[in-house]
Amino acid sequence: MKLLDRIRLYPRQQRGDARGWLLKCIDGHEAGLPAVTGEFYVVMAQPGQIRGGHFHPLAQEWFTLLQGRATLLLADPVTGERAEIALTADAPVTVHIPAGLAHAFRAEQGESEPPMLLCAYTDRLYDPADTVPLSFA
Repeated sequence: MKLLDRIRLYPRQQRGDARGWLLKCIDGHEAGLPAVTGEFYVVMAQPGQIRGGHFHPLAQEWFTLLQGRATLLLADPVTGERAEIALTADAPVTVHIPAGLAHAFRAEQGESEPPMLLCAYTDRLYDPADTVPLSFA
């Protein structure tokens, strides 16, 4: 079998609006994945925009900021407790958000600040019933 016959290409669709865009890199339907997988995706937001603003009763997520500066906004919908974490691509960390905690990312503004670029993984395939909106406005 020829080399190029052994690989698969999966067309992807970037979805966006005025805030930025999201591109799923792994959606859980690719050949060769383990029996249990989630989704891997990339999120872009223009400076000053907020992405997210929800929680998942079942899914947990991991996020790594790849470009720019962002503030991770967190809330516990049960207790009402809120917190913020400053993130920068210059000192990358991966943040684990367990199921049940609300989260959003605000792309920070600054002189010639690049858009926020965020790498994300969730341990479950997308299910609209597992996404509960929560405002950070």
